[in-house]
Amino acid sequence: MIDLTIAEDVAHITLRAPAKLNALDEQALHGLDSAYSEAEAAGVRALVLRGEGRAFCAGRDISDVDPRDDDVIGFLGGVVTPLLQRMSRFPAPTFAVAHGACLGVGLGLLIATDVVYVAESAKIGSPFAALGATLDSGGHALFLDRLGAHKTLDLIYTGRLMTGTEAVASGLFSRVFPDDLVVQATTDAATAAARGATAAFLASKQLVARIRDERLALWDSIDVENAAQAALCDTDDYREGFAAFQEKRKPEFRGR
Repeated sequence: MIDLTIAEDVAHITLRAPAKLNALDEQALHGLDSAYSEAEAAGVRALVLRGEGRAFCAGRDISDVDPRDDDVIGFLGGVVTPLLQRMSRFPAPTFAVAHGACLGVGLGLLIATDVVYVAESAKIGSPFAALGATLDSGGHALFLDRLGAHKTLDLIYTGRLMTGTEAVASGLFSRVFPDDLVVQATTDAATAAARGATAAFLASKQLVARIRDERLALWDSIDVENAAQAALCDTDDYREGFAAFQEKRKPEFRGR
């Protein structure tokens, strides 16, 4: 169900349940959490998440869920949210390939990833109007922040799904690619990041998270940036970057 391989300092995590559009039950979510834990322990310098088959992830697998005794808080608050938090804190640049259905928990996995490259065929939105449920896994925050209240509620009320092209044009995610190119483009970006100054990338990742979560004002964010830059002065990569510039050669970063 969840496959992890590591090559060239890049972890590749693949959701492998194509017959059900990679919908995730609780066991699969625990497996995904374990894959991130294993990748972190291996010290990888970048990570790629993708789904096998026609979709990235259609959300929670509700095929055997009885709504009369469904422990929603236990599932969302006890399983999904901790996983998304682990993913967002992963100590290296993370990338995801979004294609086909990217809904519910699947959308949450993308929200918790640093960089998302989207296939033109991707379907992104809120399918919950047909279920009598509401958008979860961070979808409200993403849509409201990027689309505003009117477009957010339009998507929720109507159940309309955006294409990958529309989602990127609306500022939801990073870049859009033709379906046959998106996996390679994402892999190439992750591989390049893994060869870069990943300590500096991680500093920026943490800065972005603080500015987002703490709503830091401009001058406060600049103070945090200054402190991060000062801390990087003590890293090997910082010294290597300056030396390479001064010696007019390509730097060789090692992530420390």
